[in-house]
Amino acid sequence: MRFLRQNLIMAVLWGLLLLAAVTALVLGFWPLGFVALATFALAITPAILAKRLDITLPLPFLVATTLFIFASVFMGEAFNFYERVWWWDIALHGASAIGFGLIGFLFVFMLFEGDRYAAPPAALAFIAFCVGVTVGTMWEIFEFLMDHWFGLNMQKSGLDDTMSDLMIDGCGALIGAFSGYVYLTDRSAGFLTVLIQQFIGLNKRFYQKSKDRLRRTGRD
Repeated sequence: MRFLRQNLIMAVLWGLLLLAAVTALVLGFWPLGFVALATFALAITPAILAKRLDITLPLPFLVATTLFIFASVFMGEAFNFYERVWWWDIALHGASAIGFGLIGFLFVFMLFEGDRYAAPPAALAFIAFCVGVTVGTMWEIFEFLMDHWFGLNMQKSGLDDTMSDLMIDGCGALIGAFSGYVYLTDRSAGFLTVLIQQFIGLNKRFYQKSKDRLRRTGRD
């Protein structure tokens, strides 16, 4: 039942994106149609990669990813929300950094097969923080190259925009990494630690040393 509900929700979201793309193309709004198609392609990418890697993604992660891509590519570029709404870029950078911080923690924890005692929680959280900041830095390099090579304006105000984005990335990565630290110390940080628990619970084979503990604490 859970997977049927998950498939239904994601099918509705993806269907709306595809409908927007087809409608724009039929009406002759070619740039909008292209952006909508690109948004649809990016939105389904996480699900395709997860299937190929045999990873089960929690429904909140899939919904958040789709909404983020929609807000970033479709709303941000097609409807110019980056210019119309001053906090749009800040919110998206912060949200993506939190996500990459969580992904960094889950990946590092996976390398240790879910062994909470393989390294101090602070060390695992620090590595997760580094992953989040690194991804944000690579994006800023990408923006610079696009502006330099193709004459775009992805950096907006240049150095000020880049440095503010990096600081926001750092704050978001810190939140994501801290959520991993809280999870390792058997505490709760609300929705983010619940998301960590869901991912580990759905992919227990990658966290073998946590499997018995999840069962004993009733998280399975």
